[in-house]
Amino acid sequence: MSTSTRVTTPFTAQSTAAEVVAGIDLTGRRVIVTGGASGIGVETARALAGVGAEVTLAVRNEEAGRRTAEDIIETTGNKQVLVAPLDLADQASVASFVAAWDGPLHILINNAGVMASPETRTPEGWELQFATNHLGHFALATGLHGALAGADGGRVVSVSSAAHLRSPVVFEDIHFRERPYEPWAAYGQSKTANVLFAVEATKRWADDGITVNALMPGGIRTNLQRYVTDEELERLRAQSGGGGVVWKTPEQGAATSVLVATSPLLDGVGGRYFEDCQEAGPNQPGTRTGVAPYALDPEAAERLWQVSVETLA
Repeated sequence: MSTSTRVTTPFTAQSTAAEVVAGIDLTGRRVIVTGGASGIGVETARALAGVGAEVTLAVRNEEAGRRTAEDIIETTGNKQVLVAPLDLADQASVASFVAAWDGPLHILINNAGVMASPETRTPEGWELQFATNHLGHFALATGLHGALAGADGGRVVSVSSAAHLRSPVVFEDIHFRERPYEPWAAYGQSKTANVLFAVEATKRWADDGITVNALMPGGIRTNLQRYVTDEELERLRAQSGGGGVVWKTPEQGAATSVLVATSPLLDGVGGRYFEDCQEAGPNQPGTRTGVAPYALDPEAAERLWQVSVETLA
């Protein structure tokens, strides 16, 4: 497929995850969903389990993970729904998860995240949102590279956000050591990193048959917004022209993740950004849709990869 051809699909913003996977058979395919016990992670995992995949919920709260797994098993009849502990802000936890994984991995969905948290640092001194949303997932995906390469056409799904439009990766001060901390700028930067990761990983891993794409799930009220008040959300809505945020159900919010994970239309396609089940066009000034040019910039993507490797060394 030519890199200039934008991927279009028959699905829309209203499509659900179950509609997107209808007719796809994932029997024998192994999937990991980070943050699989809440929000769109649950519905992403449910849709994939519903078409036969073995799904591992990689979660911080194992009890919530077990409850979710039982619910998915009950609703899909698929008993291959597993739970494993993973704290993306803790590199030792990521390393343990990777070490415990055995055999091929067909689909990795980097879904977990923190949004607009108060200023918090990991023991290494890293800003929490960047550490969780980007560095944790970077360590996980690179750690599982061999397992993805061992699958036929491994796919990585990088759940980003329209919030990436708020900030590029500020390489001069990623961890807010010099500049004043601003929760949304920190979140936006981490979500830009999710797209840049897709660009560079696709380039580096193409020979292994691995593709990586990023996406914006849409506006969904979930536990992700635990640090965000209703007043703050309304303020953001007003800022985006009032009609900027159209709330989706979790089933609709999971649809683009599931599309990117499974659609035959994306065979061999990587380094792209999707929203509402379509590949997004460039962001137009004054709008909250589309992808920022800086998020697809190959030089920034390569630089972020190097910085990430050095940070985790």
